Amino acid sequence: MSSQSPFSASRSARGGGRFPVLPQGEVVENYSSYAEAQSAVDTLARADFPVKQLAIIGNDLKSVELVTGKMSYGRAAIGGAASGAWLGIFLGLILFIFSPSGESTPMVFAALLIGAGFGMLFGLVNYSIKRKRRDFSSVMQVIAVSYTVLAPGELVHRARNLLRGETPAEPAAPVTPVAVPQAPAPTEPPSGADAGSEATPTQQTPPSA
Repeated sequence: MSSQSPFSASRSARGGGRFPVLPQGEVVENYSSYAEAQSAVDTLARADFPVKQLAIIGNDLKSVELVTGKMSYGRAAIGGAASGAWLGIFLGLILFIFSPSGESTPMVFAALLIGAGFGMLFGLVNYSIKRKRRDFSSVMQVIAVSYTVLAPGELVHRARNLLRGETPAEPAAPVTPVAVPQAPAPTEPPSGADAGSEATPTQQTPPSA
């Protein structure tokens, strides 16, 4: 696989095209859930790894619809009233911010009740229209079967070692050679003639009387 930065292709695509490009890199590890992949990236971030070079890829995306229950007029009314109440509180708070006085406080409660009423009405009408086609409530999700963490080729081995708990070995400090003092060269012994002359002192002749 390519060893370029995972997001280099995406950055080039931003400048030259409108379509996104999948990040490129080598596989650090595969995980069965997004929480595990996220935990791995967090571990690398705490180890001062350049996480900007990483990417999490979701493989085999699946559309999952979780059924939460059977719909009825009561559930439709409660759901609509709750949604409308939130909208009413938001509008009431906006009015309270622009006119912060004691008289604006009842307006917040009025906006809450009006929003809940309109929301309930909208929920009942919407359920009555869709009742024959959809008689249950559900939540849509898009999940992946597995997740892959990608890294550039020059960093993939370091990332794997950090995830395994192995600390990368630090380069050894250069050893400065120590100069060893050399022993002085041995002197040559004197020759025989020189040795005799040096050993026998010179006799001087005493002066005649």
